[in-house]
Amino acid sequence: MDKLGRGGVVYGEDVDSLKFDWGTIKFLSEPLVTGLDRFSFGVVVLAPGKGHDRHNHPGTEEIIFVLSGEGEQMIDDEGPVKIRPGASMYIPADVYHSTINTGWEPLRLAVVYSPAGAERGLRDIEGCEVVPVKA
Repeated sequence: MDKLGRGGVVYGEDVDSLKFDWGTIKFLSEPLVTGLDRFSFGVVVLAPGKGHDRHNHPGTEEIIFVLSGEGEQMIDDEGPVKIRPGASMYIPADVYHSTINTGWEPLRLAVVYSPAGAERGLRDIEGCEVVPVKA
């Protein structure tokens, strides 16, 4: 795929899938896809009963928006808060957080990292399977 420096449309089938035992991530905008470096954007699908354990993103802010499903969000080691469609969570740089699907259906999230870059490190996490775009 050519970088979209002048704008354009990207679909999920246009980008690699990052598969984990807890779900899948697709980054629809990141430097390697669109050329953008100020932020990256992706869609996360968490399987029922699964989620992102406590982690942080050094030097990177994150926004998480719930598209569908329900779960719990922990931010800065505070008690978990119930989340549902329409919830937007802001995670400051370096702050520990976790997102867990507490429902019976997939928890679908839109995520933004600023600046871009944290998404590349996900490929190096043990257990990550990169499923490349079909040519």
